[in-house]
Amino acid sequence: MTRRTFLKMVSCISSAAVFIGGLPRLLWGGKWEHSTKTFWKKGLFTQDSIDMSGYGQGMIKARIDGTWEEFALRPASPGFIEWNLKKRGEFLDAIKTGGFPGWGGPHSGAVATYGLGRLDSQFTVNNAIKGIGLAPKDENIDGAIATLKQTFDQSMPEKMDVLKAMYEKKEFFDWRKQTSLELYSTPDFETHTFLNVMENPVATIVFLDIPSYEIRTIARVVHPDDASVLPSEKKLLEFVNTVHEYMHGKFERWFPLLLFYLVEEFDNSPGHKKGVRTVPELPTE
Repeated sequence: MTRRTFLKMVSCISSAAVFIGGLPRLLWGGKWEHSTKTFWKKGLFTQDSIDMSGYGQGMIKARIDGTWEEFALRPASPGFIEWNLKKRGEFLDAIKTGGFPGWGGPHSGAVATYGLGRLDSQFTVNNAIKGIGLAPKDENIDGAIATLKQTFDQSMPEKMDVLKAMYEKKEFFDWRKQTSLELYSTPDFETHTFLNVMENPVATIVFLDIPSYEIRTIARVVHPDDASVLPSEKKLLEFVNTVHEYMHGKFERWFPLLLFYLVEEFDNSPGHKKGVRTVPELPTE
């Protein structure tokens, strides 16, 4: 099976799953895939465990374990950035030539959360592999969306060239952020990640590769219809959903944005690093 055929199959399956949104609840979801708290009101949720009022000054407040704390947003290290862009280029080249890009690297992050959990488990800690993307700087998001829309109907190899051109400009992205989508949570079915982040907005992401990086983040979840979020978050939600459709085809709805604001970074590579903090840098003395 070629990569192109695989992507078409995934697109068809995903589109069908979204169209019949009640299917997970009817077939394998039920009363257990929820928590003791209700976050939805008329189909909308609002994350009240994060205060974004200090974003313009590079700060975020989050309620962690019931206590409000303030965190400074920091860009990833040069090593992380170089590794990330290089691997993403290889990922796109594999798709372009009909190959399978593999599951490792910066696209597949193991996202660990804790704090609330679901009725189907005694544990609140959870780990889920999620597709992780990059975030254009606030001033670049509109242009990036326009480029994707203008080239949406091109062939897959041509699309890969468009994305690769973005990844060749490291200054195009805001390296204080990583992105994903909350594909499955609805009022009828809630994921462990969603529930944990709504209650306790802290997440660590580990990338399986050599070098192997870990980032520790404040995790933001944004509903498409939440009017209280920052304009940049609203635009970023559109960008990430557009990239998702760019790769997999059109969906019936936009999905909530998972936005990871970077606070700390560690290099977990075997050998001389073994978990040394790289952001912020440790004092030399």
